[in-house]
Amino acid sequence: MSTRKYFGTDGVRGKVGQFPITPDFMLKLGWAAGRVLAQQGTKQVIIGKDTRISGYMLESALEAGLAAAGLKAIFTGPMPTPAVAYLTQTFRAEAGIVISASHNPYYDNGIKFFSSEGTKLPDSVELAIEAELEKDIECVESALLGKAKRMVDAAGRYIEFCKSTFPNELSLKDLKIVVDCAHGATYHIAPSVFTELGAEVIAIGCEPNGLNINDEVGATDVRALQARVLEEKADLGLAFDGDGDRIIMVDELGNKVDGDQIAYIIARDALRRGDLKGGVVGTLMTNLGMENGLKQLGIPFVRSKVGDRYVMEQLLENNWKIGAENSGHVILLDKVTTGDAIVAALQVLASVVGSKLSLNVLASGMTLYPQVLVNVRFSGNADPLQNPSVLEAVSSVEKQLGDKGRVLLRKSGTEPLIRVMVEGEDAQLVESSANAIADKVKESC
Repeated sequence: MSTRKYFGTDGVRGKVGQFPITPDFMLKLGWAAGRVLAQQGTKQVIIGKDTRISGYMLESALEAGLAAAGLKAIFTGPMPTPAVAYLTQTFRAEAGIVISASHNPYYDNGIKFFSSEGTKLPDSVELAIEAELEKDIECVESALLGKAKRMVDAAGRYIEFCKSTFPNELSLKDLKIVVDCAHGATYHIAPSVFTELGAEVIAIGCEPNGLNINDEVGATDVRALQARVLEEKADLGLAFDGDGDRIIMVDELGNKVDGDQIAYIIARDALRRGDLKGGVVGTLMTNLGMENGLKQLGIPFVRSKVGDRYVMEQLLENNWKIGAENSGHVILLDKVTTGDAIVAALQVLASVVGSKLSLNVLASGMTLYPQVLVNVRFSGNADPLQNPSVLEAVSSVEKQLGDKGRVLLRKSGTEPLIRVMVEGEDAQLVESSANAIADKVKESC
């Protein structure tokens, strides 16, 4: 595969004001994408964004670039990433664009593209866009310039779609739920979905100001949600990330329920109903406890590389329907075309209501192994993963853990970080081992 210059594992992402997240590059990216998509017959593109302040600037620049290439832009305003994927399909648009840096702080932003099928763009299209970016902008003649308009009913359309994935015969009327929207793109969507299905909803993280997205709220920091669930004596809590493609839950006792546990609950419920199609795809980061829990149920399991696009590849290759990352990306291909936090939450709630069991009981079906993740920032061209002292430290830890644990070192696909993960039965050994390896990585950097 050719090397990408701009596209990472999840689109183009970086710090606002620094290349490539600048107005001039976004103008060029809009034009380059427009040129490639126009060759495929595309004449309209759906554009959504999350709530960070830079979204206004970037959508204007993208619109100008698309218009210069002759494409029509349809703006949804703040909208979850999976909603843009869904609307791209239903509007028969040839592409969707999301302006978001997902779970990152407000000062980052990024661009994700979706195909007309609501899936990530094929590699060939991304590489074609990169090729166009090397050329000078050429504007189509005035009569062929693209126009722009707003989609006024985008939120209502997506709310109804989400509700349609919840079983008709069930209701949430007996549940009290705390919903944390991370001051992000689900703030005007998620509370309505759960309220309209009958739940008593307490909403937090629903006051975006452009700067507070993911700030001590949402899927990356559930402390506020845990406290509120206990304070309200709620049945459970739901935490979404800034763009609504990740879900982390909190049970009635205040315990965190992550993406691995969520996928396990959904798979086990599908098995109970006789509706499980195939197995489950996890990643290299998926907890050993999930693998063992699925094995006890007789449910097949495979691991992909880290990143929802790789989970998707394995799902399609195996013709399976359930895939997840422990960070909260949950893909349910019998319902959606990409990771959708609200839809995944609804399937867990259907299991809670349908089985008449609490979230705590459902999640306790599998036992999570202690897992420690240490991030080490690095710069320069040297590869810490090939450093002899790092390799020696990893080998030493692997010998100590034996078959009761594992070690994983990898480079982040979105930030200049080395991620050191150690997992095993002995929590103290896991923590000391992760820190020992991280120290060697720091020295090598």
